[in-house]
Amino acid sequence: MMTPSRDIGRLLEIMAALRTPKTGCPWDLEQNFATIAPYTLEEAYEVADAIARGDLADLEEELGDLLLQVVFHARMAEEQDAFDFGNVVEAITAKLIRRHPHVFGDQRANNPQAVKGLWEDIKAQEKRAKTAAGTLADASALAGVPLALPALTRALKLQTKASKVGFDWNGPRAVLRKIREEADEIEEALDRDPSNAPAEVGDLLFAAVNLARQVNADPETVLRQTNQKFERRFLAIEHALAARGKKPQDAALAEMDALWNEAKARE
Repeated sequence: MMTPSRDIGRLLEIMAALRTPKTGCPWDLEQNFATIAPYTLEEAYEVADAIARGDLADLEEELGDLLLQVVFHARMAEEQDAFDFGNVVEAITAKLIRRHPHVFGDQRANNPQAVKGLWEDIKAQEKRAKTAAGTLADASALAGVPLALPALTRALKLQTKASKVGFDWNGPRAVLRKIREEADEIEEALDRDPSNAPAEVGDLLFAAVNLARQVNADPETVLRQTNQKFERRFLAIEHALAARGKKPQDAALAEMDALWNEAKARE
């Protein structure tokens, strides 16, 4: 009988049992890389959410769920004789040692900026090696940014890569001017051809990500914080209306706007 354990080997045994034909779990046996991938993304978001809420008990559980995703993918790969969990561990330990010569080698990096520069140099060397070996599908400066990333995060990574080869704005104020230009183009689209407005909104969002990058902010993080702020203030509106015997759908926009300003002032 399987029992809980602190040993990663037990988790691998449980996963193997779940994926064993005839005696395993029908649902687990039915899965493949593509069907499990959405759960992997979801678990990563739940880890980030627990961190944002400062809930360490929840973080412990969510990290376990995320680890299960790694074990699940590794088991499916092992069944195809591609690689196993041990290969995954070996690859990441090799990468960490290779990318930290200031810790495990004789190079020196005495501050975070120096470490970042060293890290980028090593990554560039790895990319050149992969390109030379024909293992990198695209030698573009933008190569290696996964399509499955959230749009804001992917935009940030694309812009960061372009910046490294000199394709960048000269500071946040230049980006701010671009944002005003994009807003004007949305207004023009609304006047002339509203069907063009969505594409112009996309350009505005891309420029907003660029502004976040220019002020050293992660767009995904700041938008998540703004979402939380919106929820908090809207909940205050609902509570205030409930005290008046109302629901939001019963209130005029002007009344809700006034309550919003009150909630904002309290913060």
